[in-house]
Amino acid sequence: MPRQKAANLTEVEQRLMEVLWSAGNGTVAEVLGAIKTPKAPAFNTVQTTLRILEQKGYVRHVEEGRAFRYYPKIDRTQASRSALQTVVRRFFDGSAGALAMNLIQNEPLSDGELADLRRMLAQAEQSE
Repeated sequence: MPRQKAANLTEVEQRLMEVLWSAGNGTVAEVLGAIKTPKAPAFNTVQTTLRILEQKGYVRHVEEGRAFRYYPKIDRTQASRSALQTVVRRFFDGSAGALAMNLIQNEPLSDGELADLRRMLAQAEQSE
């Protein structure tokens, strides 16, 4: 039985989406040209990955001569929200609070981030 495709972005898919989010759209050649890594992927790899992104619902294409121009259907905020929901569900039993506590315990926060966090918590308590 073939493995089911993940709904969230792989690292390579996200790299291509970052190009499309920044540029607004692009052909395979334009996306390939915009990738900023020491070793750029092959043209065929970018082409195949964009097709996979289309199957997943992240992009759509319009024919432009012999090329396809790809446009993002999902914005960065939607993609990050989906990825975060997956992390919460898979690693924290669906508890956003458990994720937040894990981050606070294990990641250094600046004074500004702590102040923002306190403000958000106060607002959340008032809205209950």
